[in-house]
Amino acid sequence: MKFLFIVQGEGRGHLTQAITLENVLLRSGHEVVEILVGKSESRRLPGFFTRSVHAPIKQFVSPNFLPTPANKRANITRSILYNIAKTPEYINSMRYINDSIRKTGADMVINFYELLTGLTYFFFRPNVPQVCIGHQYLFLHKDFELPGKNKFGMKMLNMFTRLTALGACEHLALSFRSMNDDNKNRIKVVPPLLRRDVFRQETSDGDYIHGYMVNSGFAECVMRWHKENPQTSLRFFWDRWEEKPVKKIDDTLSFYQLDDVEFLRQMSGCKAYASTAGFESVCEAMYLGKPLMMVPAHIEQECNAFDAMKSSAGIVDNDFDLSKLLDFAETYRPDERFRNWVNSAEYMIVNELESLLYTDIVPNMYMVEEYI
Repeated sequence: MKFLFIVQGEGRGHLTQAITLENVLLRSGHEVVEILVGKSESRRLPGFFTRSVHAPIKQFVSPNFLPTPANKRANITRSILYNIAKTPEYINSMRYINDSIRKTGADMVINFYELLTGLTYFFFRPNVPQVCIGHQYLFLHKDFELPGKNKFGMKMLNMFTRLTALGACEHLALSFRSMNDDNKNRIKVVPPLLRRDVFRQETSDGDYIHGYMVNSGFAECVMRWHKENPQTSLRFFWDRWEEKPVKKIDDTLSFYQLDDVEFLRQMSGCKAYASTAGFESVCEAMYLGKPLMMVPAHIEQECNAFDAMKSSAGIVDNDFDLSKLLDFAETYRPDERFRNWVNSAEYMIVNELESLLYTDIVPNMYMVEEYI
């Protein structure tokens, strides 16, 4: 079978999921013919991704969220106005996606939460089945418990998620734990997609806190805490591409450019992990048995953090008060059930994708009115 990947390029989560799924499919005798990645002025495709995949990579202009002036959380109003102004470019991107689906001869499109994929299927109606994969599709599950606060933000997030999935025949919802499928909404609950590099890590309990910030404005919060607690070693990864690979502030605080090999090495040896609550890195920390603190940068990450807290994986904070993380680490105990759940991902996902292609799914692809 031939697969075409279309990946939302913001952060590292969707990119690492694409790396993992490509390797899983290759081991099962399938082929990924091409990987399309959404790009924007504020995104740079990390080197770890281009080095890790086998299929040709092509990029297209895609919508993205703009941060607040402090570069911490997403500025929704500014993001909407910015993306409306770029509509002509997005129309060209949809034409490009549609042409790629046709020219590559793919048997199935795997959509890693890219908005323009859903819109391409809505406006151009390609006849190749599309399967969406991501943690966000779990938020649409009839039994998923949503955070009680920011109900308007949740509605907007779920509307966006539905738009990414227009024309999809199924949604593979990555989850921290096993749940029943939601057949009415065509949602299949599957384990997180972690790379084999995670499984190969030898863990130890070091003397430093490891961290990752999707918006580098949070660095001010980290430095403020560090000034009051200089005895605790901090190693944080960020998205300031203009900085050198390692920016050493002093003997106990360093900021690193995102390099996934180094990122996992640092995580495997840390005392605890602090992050802006991206699903993928939270799962990696849970698998490696690391206590974690989540500082959500937008509504999607608030849902990730809420769901992870229900699994007793970590705590939530607003501004990287790492003293709370150190206190939590004293009583944290890893959950072996999560590791067993993750270890079943490869079989479950490949089996589901193969079974979909042997069923009559194409006639039902465009019943989108019942979904939106």
